[in-house]
Amino acid sequence: MSPEPGRRRYDSLRRTAQAQETRADIARAARRLFVSQGWGATTVRDVAREAGVSAPTVYAAYGNKAGLTRALADAADLSADVSQLVAELEDPEADPATQLAAMAGYDRRLFERAGDIITLMREAGRIEPELATLYREGRTRADDTRVQVFSSWPSGVLREGLDVRAAADIYAALCNIDVFTVLITERGWSPDRVERWWSEALARELLNRGCGR
Repeated sequence: MSPEPGRRRYDSLRRTAQAQETRADIARAARRLFVSQGWGATTVRDVAREAGVSAPTVYAAYGNKAGLTRALADAADLSADVSQLVAELEDPEADPATQLAAMAGYDRRLFERAGDIITLMREAGRIEPELATLYREGRTRADDTRVQVFSSWPSGVLREGLDVRAAADIYAALCNIDVFTVLITERGWSPDRVERWWSEALARELLNRGCGR
């Protein structure tokens, strides 16, 4: 029997792997340049040169610069392991304080691993309406998750006088990329310390006494 079919299958797998690696190289190059010299100042040609590929290869892989940035944003969400967050929120043993800690842990992972992408999206959105919309959609999804979690709690869990929407506002004021960046870069906190403080502060600010840890 001729080995040709097997070789063809392996060749196809090799081409797929090479294409995936090329896309990854382009994404890494774009991230470096977007962060170091700014989104607006970086061209597709710059990204291609940094990645060691042609500009048409970048266009073929991601469509345009905005498409490349969308891919980076999607990868940022994956890097924070949303499946871990879902598992922790749905744990039958999780009380409101534990759920708040799980959410704080997710935000810590997101900001630690992809804070530069979040900041990039916000800044690029000032000149690219498509990315401004993408950034707003991401923030809206985060708010929707918080509202869903807070709404699932029994009456009396939230601090007296606090409704679900106000609780989501307080959460957003405490756990955001700017607070994380200041504490890490200016105040010398470790990510672990930020996560612990967030968990404690959220329970203190949002929950009635007796509902925290």
